Amino acid sequence: MGEDIPAKTGLIKGDDGITRCSWPGALPEYIHYHDHEWGRPVTDDTRLFEKVCLEGFQSGLSWLTILRKRENFREAFDGFDYRKIARYTDKDVERLLGNAGIIRHRGKINSAINNANRALELVKETGSIAAYFWSFEPPAEERPKTVDYATLIANPTSPTSVRLSKDLKKRGWSFVGPTTMYAHMQAMGLVNDHVEGCKCRQEIEATRASFKRPK
Repeated sequence: MGEDIPAKTGLIKGDDGITRCSWPGALPEYIHYHDHEWGRPVTDDTRLFEKVCLEGFQSGLSWLTILRKRENFREAFDGFDYRKIARYTDKDVERLLGNAGIIRHRGKINSAINNANRALELVKETGSIAAYFWSFEPPAEERPKTVDYATLIANPTSPTSVRLSKDLKKRGWSFVGPTTMYAHMQAMGLVNDHVEGCKCRQEIEATRASFKRPK
């Protein structure tokens, strides 16, 4: 890793000569996730539901741990098809608890099943998971004028993520605290929190400018 960009800027220059957010470090799978997924707008209901579940499993752990197990999770949880997960029984819970390829935590597994049932209710009411989550895209006045490292460190939540968390909890969802929901918003592109100077920031700004929000 290059040392010409101070870590305090939240940027790092890789061996490939590209300047990006510093959090992926030099880890190839993390760099790929940063460059090709994180912050890019998502409207697919399955991916949005998957991220809620995986954020729940991440609680107390690093996202890298979850990312490295993501394919195992997808296989174990029927590709995060919430319609299938909603039908899981105690037998499925025991099956998942015996799967060494995922995080074997009964409370988090039960949370995923609970949230799948809540997702069914949400889709019946709003039409899609995407339409619901994108209705919480924060207005411009709630966004920082400049996305820099200091701002991100100082704001692990946002007014919108607090509102989203409260609404989901009211609907019976679990493992959906304000910090978790802000991480979800960052990852799914409801906000662009690539630091100014990161090679992805302007790409995603352009994508967001032409992006058709689900309704």
